[in-house]
Amino acid sequence: MSYLVDFANFLVNAIGASGYIGIFLLMFLESSIVPLPGEFVIPPAGYLAATGKMNLWIVIIDGTLGSLFGALFNYYISKTLGLKFVLKFGRIFRLDHALKKTVIFFEKHGAISVFIGRLLPTIRHLISIPAGLSKMRVFAFSLFTTAGALIYTAGLAFIGYFVGKNPDLLKYYMHRFSLGLLIFALVLIAGYIIYRRKYDK
Repeated sequence: MSYLVDFANFLVNAIGASGYIGIFLLMFLESSIVPLPGEFVIPPAGYLAATGKMNLWIVIIDGTLGSLFGALFNYYISKTLGLKFVLKFGRIFRLDHALKKTVIFFEKHGAISVFIGRLLPTIRHLISIPAGLSKMRVFAFSLFTTAGALIYTAGLAFIGYFVGKNPDLLKYYMHRFSLGLLIFALVLIAGYIIYRRKYDK
C-alpha cells in the first residue's frame, strides 16, 4: 500500500513544481493526443490549493482551459485533414463505414454529443475528432466542450481539495464521481431522446 502513497506524493510534488503552466499543459495533452487521465493532474492540484500553495478557482479555470485547447487541437486537425482523408486510412482497418455513420450522427446531434462526451472516460479524448470531421461550428464546439470540461475539472479539484492525498479516499470518491457523471449523462441522453421525439413530430 505504501507504493500508492509514494505515487500520490510524487504527483503532488510534480504538480507543485510545474505550477499552473504544468496543469494547463498536462490537461492539454489529456484532451488531445495523450490519453493521460485528468485524475492524475487535478486532484493533486486541488490538494495543493487546500494547503494554500495554489488557488482552487485558478486550478479549475486553468484545467478547463487546458482541456478546451487540447480539444480544439484535435478538432482543427480533424477538420483540416477532412473526412475523405480519414476514410482512406479507415478502410485499412475496415472502419470507414463506422466513421461515416458516426459523422452523420454527429451532424444531427453534435452539440449534446460533445457535452456528454466530455463527461465520459475514453470518449472524452475522442469526441473532438467527429466534431472536426463534421465541421461543427467552432463556437458551439468550444461552448459545449468548456461546459463539460468545467464540470469534470471542478469535480476532481474539489475531491482533491477536501480529501487530500489519501489514495484510498481518492479512489473511493473518484469512483463515486465517475458513477455520478455516468448517471447524469444517461439522464441527459434520455431527456434528449424524449425532446427529439416531440420535436420531430
